[in-house]
Amino acid sequence: MENDTLLYFSMFENMGHFRYLYFILGSLLYCTILFFNVIIILVIFMVSSLHQPMYILIACLSINSLYGTAGFFPRLLTDLLLYSHSITRSGCHVQTFVIYTYASYEFTILTLMAYDRFVAISKPLQYHSIMTPKMLIVMVAISGIYPMLSIGLGIIFTARLRLCGNNLRKLYCNNWIIAKLSCENATFENIYGFVVLVTTVLIPFSFILYSYIKILMICQKSSKEFKSKAYHTCLPHLVTFVNYSITIFCEMTFTRFENLPPVIAIILSLEFLIIPPLLNPVVYGLNFPEIRRKIQHHLKVSKKCAAPQRAG
Repeated sequence: MENDTLLYFSMFENMGHFRYLYFILGSLLYCTILFFNVIIILVIFMVSSLHQPMYILIACLSINSLYGTAGFFPRLLTDLLLYSHSITRSGCHVQTFVIYTYASYEFTILTLMAYDRFVAISKPLQYHSIMTPKMLIVMVAISGIYPMLSIGLGIIFTARLRLCGNNLRKLYCNNWIIAKLSCENATFENIYGFVVLVTTVLIPFSFILYSYIKILMICQKSSKEFKSKAYHTCLPHLVTFVNYSITIFCEMTFTRFENLPPVIAIILSLEFLIIPPLLNPVVYGLNFPEIRRKIQHHLKVSKKCAAPQRAG
């Protein structure tokens, strides 16, 4: 099969008129995700007092949410309204790249957040000399470039395989499933994919766990006031980390074990693309007083500006 050959998403079959209900629900979800994440990004970048590593990384998390959902929702909503449910092989590789890098960036950003909190709690006096703007830029660049290159190379390897099938039992493109359609031996591609998984998911996951365990050990030896402050700043990160770890595990489980009921398969495969982008801005908006106050302030200003216009 060449790159212009069509692949078909078989899980869209037999939806009937429910497709319109799913389209409405999907549109509402996507608009909600866009609204919450754009607010977080605008508030952090517009307010100079929030130009600190912790808040900038929260903004990066929201930017990544917008990036990942842009690679999924527009295509999903289009497929719900159409009856062909097809995508070119090259288009499928592009979608795979966006979704895979989104998934990897989520872990690398959470890793930087864990490191930031570890430095702030273990070395509070040296925090500003360690987490400098230059250091933050370098860390964000490295955490973005490596997944992009490693995942991109893996997709290039898969794109070279000759396919003997064209049915994807998914609602979006997945490199593992595309490789399973191959007529050729995909052992090398599978091994490379496992290496990428280890370096972009498992190693960051282990580092995050290690960082928060060390933070908890430091807190146990500290005063109640220090402990309360540390828990307050770390709790949103832990909620985000646990939530995302569970959703990405569900996605990987469905990818490897396809003999699941359709409803369960759809839920497991979509969690990591819906729940984190929806939950993260809520968690940070509610748990960080600085962000919450700025959002409330801007909303009040917007209402005041809109009131005279309505009166006129």
